[in-house]
Formats: sequence, structure tokens, C-alpha cells
Amino acid sequence: MDKVAEEFIEQMGLHAQADGLPRTAGRMFGFFVMEGGTHSFSELAEKLRVSRGSISTNAKILESFGAIERTSRPGDRQDYFRLADDPFSRMLRISLTRIQRAEQLAEKTRDGLPQAARDARARLKEMLSFYSIASRSTQDVLAEWGKRKSKT
Repeated sequence: MDKVAEEFIEQMGLHAQADGLPRTAGRMFGFFVMEGGTHSFSELAEKLRVSRGSISTNAKILESFGAIERTSRPGDRQDYFRLADDPFSRMLRISLTRIQRAEQLAEKTRDGLPQAARDARARLKEMLSFYSIASRSTQDVLAEWGKRKSKT
């Protein structure tokens, strides 16, 4: 792996860490972006110089975000991973689902509060406005991304 790729992988780790995720998850994602292909736990652990346990933990995180997919090979009991098809829209769709769940929770809570809880209702109204804008904006990004992907 060349120096530029190694630097990208390390910077993706720092980027993930700044977002509250484990550094290794970011490094793994960066590795898959740089290398592509299908890789085993052992291979990932060796190339990223981390334990297989760390690979396992962070693979679960990346799978939950839709960034990577677990796969297998016939006759081989080992798990392998690869970058998901269109990981960027998959990650954004998962984020949209989380935004919409939070929006629904805020709406349900606001509707259940007594009218006398004015301050809480006002904060929930602001929260709903934020999540509504975030939801619409995310849907717009996904639509724009879909148009771009269909042209390629």
C-alpha cells in the first residue's frame, strides 16, 4: 500500500473518532475504499495492525451503518467482508431512518404532553422542526445522488 493510501486510511480513522466512532471503524472503512475487494478477519487484522477482536467489533459497527457487507466463500468457514454496493447512499438511508424515528418520537411525545407543559412542548416543536428539515434535506441528497449514480 502506498503512502497516500496509508495516510487516507489513518485520516479516516481520525475522522470517525471525531464523529464518536471507534478509530478502527474509520480505518477499516478507509481501507475498503482504498483496496476494494473481499478481505478476511485475519487479513484485515494484519493489514491494519489490530486484533481480530477489534476487527470483529468494528465490522459489526460498519455493517450496522450499511458501509460493509459480510460474505463467505464456498467450503470456507471464515467470514469475509467487502465494501457494500453504493455504501454512501446505504449509510445515508440508515441515517434517514434514524432521523425519522427521532422525529416520530418527538411528535408522539409532544402530542401526549398536557397543554400546561408549554416549555417542553416548545422545545419539542423546535426539535420537530429540526428533524423535519434534516429529513427533507437527506431525502434531497439521496435523490440527487440517485440521479448522479444513474448517469454513471
